[in-house]
Amino acid sequence: MKPPSTRPPGTPVKPNTLTVASLLSIILLPFHIGGDIVLGLDRGGAGLAFVVVPILLVLACGTLLLAERRSGHVIMFLGGLATLGMPLIHRNNGFTPAVAGSPGGLFFIWTLVALGVTGGLAVILSARGLWHLRSRKT
Repeated sequence: MKPPSTRPPGTPVKPNTLTVASLLSIILLPFHIGGDIVLGLDRGGAGLAFVVVPILLVLACGTLLLAERRSGHVIMFLGGLATLGMPLIHRNNGFTPAVAGSPGGLFFIWTLVALGVTGGLAVILSARGLWHLRSRKT
């Protein structure tokens, strides 16, 4: 006998898909920041750690500890917006032949595209999750 589905009706994606998309963004973001520094698009420095580490920690807590709560969906939505914005921010200085031809340039461009995809997916799925939580409450 087949066990009943634990997914609510009308939810076409598995609940952990949002978690996976957000975690991929959290993993790709440090690679992207490292690429910014290596390619000279950011000066880096010790102060960067005091900004990046807390932001990634909040994103990780929202993804792993608050995944089923409204606050977790909001954190993942905002993180998705930030990662979705990375290719847009670098549209003039990241997607150039000079960057592509430099050492690590291909990986940098790949992380930009991957961040855009995972960020966009996280935005869509977290918005749907927030809508579902809202409609379930009423």
